[in-house]
Amino acid sequence: MNTLNVGDSAPLFTLKDENDQEVSLADYIGKQQVLVYFYPKAMTPGCTVQAQGLRDSKAELEKLNTKVFGISPDEPKRLAKFCQRDELNFTLLSDVDHKVADDFGVWGLKKFMGKEYDGIHRLSFLIGLDGKISHVFNKFKTKTHHEVVLEVLKTQ
Repeated sequence: MNTLNVGDSAPLFTLKDENDQEVSLADYIGKQQVLVYFYPKAMTPGCTVQAQGLRDSKAELEKLNTKVFGISPDEPKRLAKFCQRDELNFTLLSDVDHKVADDFGVWGLKKFMGKEYDGIHRLSFLIGLDGKISHVFNKFKTKTHHEVVLEVLKTQ
């Protein structure tokens, strides 16, 4: 895993959202900051808590000119269920072949309950108006992820 760092250019991507529509990062560069957060699997406990925190912070994130994209290897149909079930108010993107996760350096070996497998590591990237990574969030609890993000945004 070769994770992107502050100052690196964010890889441009186009992925399908929860409505099976294409969304391109390039459409937001120069207009809004973008929080790209990677999570392992829709509708699992940790991912749900993390998403709900961002959902409940939408007004504050908008005031800070920040768009949120959640990216996982789930199919759009599963993302739609997640959005509906948890009344999510931001965009979820489907990275089934984990190419974007590879580009950001968040796809790699994981260990869980004695098993090793490849998967997404839970990291988030704040992309500035210039298209460069301005902050990497790699130390947080799913429950307080949104608070950590807001703290950083408010100090910029």
